[in-house]
Amino acid sequence: MATKKYRCKVCGYIHEGKTAPESCPVCKAPASEFEEIVEKRGFNKENSTYIFVYTSVIIVIVSLLLSFTSGALKSRQAANMELDKKKQILSSLPAVNLEGADAAALYNTYIKKYIILDANGEVSKEIEDFNYKVSKDEYPLYIAEVEGQTKYIIPLNGAGLWGAIWGYIALNDDKNTVYGVYFSHASETPGLGANIVTPKFRDQFVGKEVMKEGSFASIAVMKAGQTAEGQDQVDAISGGTITSKGVESMLKNCIGNYITFLKKTAQTENVAKEGGNTL
Repeated sequence: MATKKYRCKVCGYIHEGKTAPESCPVCKAPASEFEEIVEKRGFNKENSTYIFVYTSVIIVIVSLLLSFTSGALKSRQAANMELDKKKQILSSLPAVNLEGADAAALYNTYIKKYIILDANGEVSKEIEDFNYKVSKDEYPLYIAEVEGQTKYIIPLNGAGLWGAIWGYIALNDDKNTVYGVYFSHASETPGLGANIVTPKFRDQFVGKEVMKEGSFASIAVMKAGQTAEGQDQVDAISGGTITSKGVESMLKNCIGNYITFLKKTAQTENVAKEGGNTL
């Protein structure tokens, strides 16, 4: 028979044995004053093992919940990102009013083609999947139709003072004159570099040309009073010089990838209008 433990209720003495003692050897209390100590089975909540197991279980449960939530929201997040990108593309088209409108429906109305150009300015494929992942040496181009006129929308990406800047520039059907632009940023200074998103800055680009006399010139972003030779120019943001120059570099680098295409198609159309032939 297993040894039991008994506690004296008078003085707290612990006795081990099959039964309680006839009297307490400390305070002489009779056996009736002893109670059996029944050890509780299970975890000792003050034990480090219990704390470790409890914490581990909680972590696993929370991880599973987060994983489930992330999976459940993934499609919605992807849809929101796609819609936001469509809004940005459409924002480069001044005639398109996005306020209170269904951006997805407007995108389908105005954007007629999404094509990929290769490094030689040739159309390599026409894309049906809006979320197509562009590879190296592939250059995406969106072709829109606004009020019966074709517009060519080029994606832009670069660096400002504090982080990434990006946007879209829409060219008229002459592949040269700017129809509209859209710019955004990750972390430029409010009231300074962040002003690249404002209509006051963006509207300056409308009507500017990216080519001069058949050669790529891009568009200069200059401080007030400065002049760029052989280029159309716009005024830089006061106090946002580095971000302004970031926009200038972004335009030059990104549009430069499309010049072969723009020159080639423009030349082809001009010759076609004159009734001539191309080599």
